[in-house]
Amino acid sequence: MEFHPGALRRKLKWALAAYAILGVLAALTLDGSLLHAVLLFLGALAVRSWIVVRREELE
Repeated sequence: MEFHPGALRRKLKWALAAYAILGVLAALTLDGSLLHAVLLFLGALAVRSWIVVRREELE
């Protein structure tokens, strides 16, 4: 699929912002191992999103 690089970067910024907001909400409402699991999951999603965008930019 062909994507405009600017549009893809903009979508990445929105996705990372959403992950950050979810992380803050999780930190305010959860504790213990569940909080750590949620933050780890959100971090993995952020890294995966960044990798996908980088691969698209390099192609």
